[in-house]
Order: sequence, then structure tokens, then C-alpha cells
Amino acid sequence: MKRIALMVIRLFYIVPIWFYKIWKYAKDIDHEKYDDEFRYRFLQKITTRANRAGRVTVKCSGLENLPKDNGFVIFPNHQGLFDGLIFFETMGRPFSIIMKKEVENTFLVKQIRLIIGAKIMDRDDVRQSMKVIKEISGEVKEGKNYIIFAEGTRSKKGNEILTFKGGAFKSAVYAKAPIIPAALIDAFKAFDTHSIKRITVQVHYLKPIEYEEYKDMKTGEIVRLVEERIRQVIDENTVSE
Repeated sequence: MKRIALMVIRLFYIVPIWFYKIWKYAKDIDHEKYDDEFRYRFLQKITTRANRAGRVTVKCSGLENLPKDNGFVIFPNHQGLFDGLIFFETMGRPFSIIMKKEVENTFLVKQIRLIIGAKIMDRDDVRQSMKVIKEISGEVKEGKNYIIFAEGTRSKKGNEILTFKGGAFKSAVYAKAPIIPAALIDAFKAFDTHSIKRITVQVHYLKPIEYEEYKDMKTGEIVRLVEERIRQVIDENTVSE
């Protein structure tokens, strides 16, 4: 959390204004005044500046792999609290995410949740979880993009990944939407360590797995395919320390 403090200290002159705007945009729940593009550009602007102030450089590759048409689901590995900031800086277009119920009303997280229209999932309630998956599927069909951390929780093992949960992939399967694996590397070093030294984190957007490619596959097979592709990219781009 030292890096968060560094960000706030170095941007003290603008942080109050950002907080005011975040609360303002969060109140527009139905997006009547501010559309998705406006909200995304706002969050992209502040996260990019915050990352620079926090001495974090985000190295991005594979943006050309994102489908030209909206309505896809990105499945990245989950390393830590910084992961979301990586996607706000690099993705280039609006998206939403799934958040666990435990953080639903956390300070600032709640406001960001409202701004991007994030879904809340109760991991202990299977029925509620499936309802959320179906809602996401419907929104993806209508052209909304989602980022889903299918591990269910951050790894806490550095660049090692946990087993992805198959249920999360049904959001893409039901929508017959492209699945885009994404590999995060060294993202845990930003907020999940006590260091404020200058770091570079990586995000690699991998080639999409189109519906025609996975439609005859079982969920477990899709999970393994995505895991393997992410793990391969992490292995190829990780420097042993």
C-alpha cells in the first residue's frame, strides 16, 4: 500500500478533483448524462497518471488481437489489486468486470463499480453466481465487453497462476463470443508488496479463441486451453530474479 500513498502524495493537487468527479459520475447510475466511452476515458486518464506517479510503467502487447467489434470477454490471470489499473490504461475501450461481494461497498471501489457497471458475485451462492453469468452473457451479446478473473481470487504466488474456474467461461459460451486470454506479469509488485521502487508490469493480449473454435469443446477443455496459453506467455516473458 506504500505505492498507493506515493500516488496520492505526488498527485495531491488533483486528487480532490478526481474524487469529486468519481462521486459525480457514480451517481449517474443509468448512464443518462455520461456514456460508457466518456466514463472509460476519464478512468483511463486518471489511472495512467496515477501509474506514472506511482513509478509503474505498463508494457502492453497484443492490442491488435482485440476484436474490432465489441462484445467479447477477456480472461486474464489475477495477480493483485493493481490488475484493474492495467486494463484501464491499456485496453482502449469501455469494459466492465465481476467483483466479489466482499468488496461491494469498499470505499472508492463502490464508486468505480457504479461507474463501469460492474457485476457483484457471491461466490458462496451458486444460484446467484449463475444468474450473474447469464446477465453478463446477455450484455456481451449486446456488445458490452467484460474482463473476468476466472481464478476467483488473486494468486498470491507471484507469476504463478491458479486453476481457472470453468463456470466463469459460460458467460462467453452462452453469448457465443470471442474469448481473449490475457497474461499479466509482475502486476503483484505494484500494490501487493511494500516496495515503491520503479517497476515495469506487463499485459499481453493473446489471440482470441473464436466461438467456432471452442463450440464443441467441454468447459474444462476451454479452461485448460486458456491456462496453457497464458502460462506459456508468462514463462516466455518472465526474468528469473
